[in-house]
Amino acid sequence: MIVNNEANEDSPMLTSLVQDKEAKKPVEKRAVVKKNTGKNRRKSRELVLKAVYRGMLNQSELGPIFRDMVEDPDYNKADEAYFKQLLEAVTTHVDELDSKLTHFIDRKVTELSPVEHAILRISGCELMFDMSIPYRVVINEGVELAKIYGGIDGHKYINGVLDKLAADVRSAEVGSAKN
Repeated sequence: MIVNNEANEDSPMLTSLVQDKEAKKPVEKRAVVKKNTGKNRRKSRELVLKAVYRGMLNQSELGPIFRDMVEDPDYNKADEAYFKQLLEAVTTHVDELDSKLTHFIDRKVTELSPVEHAILRISGCELMFDMSIPYRVVINEGVELAKIYGGIDGHKYINGVLDKLAADVRSAEVGSAKN
């Protein structure tokens, strides 16, 4: 039975007093609480999506786009280092990404929705060039971005294309996951 639940401001631990049934007296229990710094990769991916999308529509250079993204309200919530790394990687490998994607889509790459095209570039970049992220995480993040920013059933299309891309570029990882 919890008698009291207090947060200690000096420590990242929560303290709760629990009554010991045998001793009939309160016993202190501590549980470590992970501090959320608010910096996350999903926000970084969202910012990269906005930047890539903007670059695609406006044919803009990376410098001005990056400066504008720093002013985005979500920038302070994002993992800045990952944002910079991913944006630079997508921009650097854009031709290679589009070339690879053409093998897994049912239309010309220029006929893709700009949002879905940007999501495929970002997720494709992570699949092809960042083996530290499990392929299932990459696919899930791409699908989640499509649910938020894409068309009505765009997330299904993204999922299908990324599944095929993952099977191609990470065949060993995908194969071992299916066994």
